[in-house]
Amino acid sequence: MRNKYDLAFKKEVMRKYLSGQTMASIARETGVSENVLYRWKQKMVTTADGEADAEKLAMRKRIMELEIECEILKKAALIFGRDG
Repeated sequence: MRNKYDLAFKKEVMRKYLSGQTMASIARETGVSENVLYRWKQKMVTTADGEADAEKLAMRKRIMELEIECEILKKAALIFGRDG
């Protein structure tokens, strides 16, 4: 089967995933099946020696989640701070 998606498209998909978007929502948005997206993730998240680095991916995703959580808490503190 011929590869019809370029590297830039695949990288953008991975950026969306790392920013917290689910594979299911990315699949709906792009029309690419979830299985194909998971294969891209396995191939694109590699170390210098070519080994898949699932732990690194998990840490990046967790960092993004914590950054979003921090922003939400900052906004909540501002809102509740005004009422007092």
